[in-house]
Amino acid sequence: MPAHMQHAIEALKKKLLAVGAMAEEAVSRAVKALRERDAELARSVIAMDNEIDEREVDVEEECQKVLALHQPVAHDLRFIITVLKINTELERIGDAAVNIAERAIFLSNEEPIDIPFNFPGMSDIARLMLKRALDALVEQDVSIAHEVIALDDEVDAINRHMYLQVEGGIRKSPERVDSLIHLLGVSRHIERIGDHASNIAEDVIYLIEGTIVRHRTEEYKNGPEGASNLGGLGS
Repeated sequence: MPAHMQHAIEALKKKLLAVGAMAEEAVSRAVKALRERDAELARSVIAMDNEIDEREVDVEEECQKVLALHQPVAHDLRFIITVLKINTELERIGDAAVNIAERAIFLSNEEPIDIPFNFPGMSDIARLMLKRALDALVEQDVSIAHEVIALDDEVDAINRHMYLQVEGGIRKSPERVDSLIHLLGVSRHIERIGDHASNIAEDVIYLIEGTIVRHRTEEYKNGPEGASNLGGLGS
């Protein structure tokens, strides 16, 4: 790989990981604000979103410059495509964190609901998925990407259980429906963060193997041996 191309790719990777770090921080703050009923912390998440958006635009513009100036091919081209896709997923994770923060602000002014929602467990898994998906990118490790995809089932299962808890809560305390719907919204947005992390893992598989596995996730939950006949760009 020419030195100028290597430099451009390393610079892009650093910028993308900076967006990832901000997205991780936004999710962490949003969930903490919900747990501690801290409206000010929640507002800090909303304030962070502009910077995440600005960095996302910066990464996209850098990708466009690399494509125009260096005309990458094969693996280098896959890297640029992957960065563009992951960049979008990270921005959406930031948006999900904002949605959680907005609900945390509403709920901070309401009486707590005596239902044992497993937000800590659910958010811990989703945040781990995001961290490990970015690890897979940095380490160029397909096995880590498969681990992330497999974890998505756990987040989905908790989300389904929370839906049942909210349904039961509405029957028991219909006067608390607004708070319960906000809590259901939190669950849904954490579930979406897991989806975005899983998408990032799929993008890493595309980068390393040149195969597009989106929509064929079930085949990949048990590792690469579970998939076959998947085509992509050459090495």
